[in-house]
Amino acid sequence: MKKVFLFTDGACSGNPGPGGWGAILRYGDAEKELSGGDANTTNNRMELLAVIHGLSALKEPCEVVIQSDSRYVVDGIEKGWARSWKQNGWRKADKKPALNADLWEKLLTLLDIHHVSFVWIKGHAGHPENERCDQLAVAQSMQYK
Repeated sequence: MKKVFLFTDGACSGNPGPGGWGAILRYGDAEKELSGGDANTTNNRMELLAVIHGLSALKEPCEVVIQSDSRYVVDGIEKGWARSWKQNGWRKADKKPALNADLWEKLLTLLDIHHVSFVWIKGHAGHPENERCDQLAVAQSMQYK
């Protein structure tokens, strides 16, 4: 299985507001940048979409190390929250609806294809790939202002 690194970030100007996401896929010496955005969205949706689009770009099952500064995404998977929400009909432990169920559903499907591990990194702390993903995300969000 190929080992791929996926770096991601999301940005939003206002919450909700115009937003963007950025992702970098790295396999060996090859790198691919991806980005997109939405006129009216939230930061958490952009963080999720960065991971979803990065994984969706892979043409075969891979071992993927995802580096994200989003506690929402990393903890949602690593702590089992998303799978628990799904089992409970997209309801959280307090019985309130889980936000972004549509995107969590897509992400869980992709996680079943690939062998994925998550690494949380501190945002805006000089991590080169995270800084680049932030630039991509902000540039996308600016297109909607």
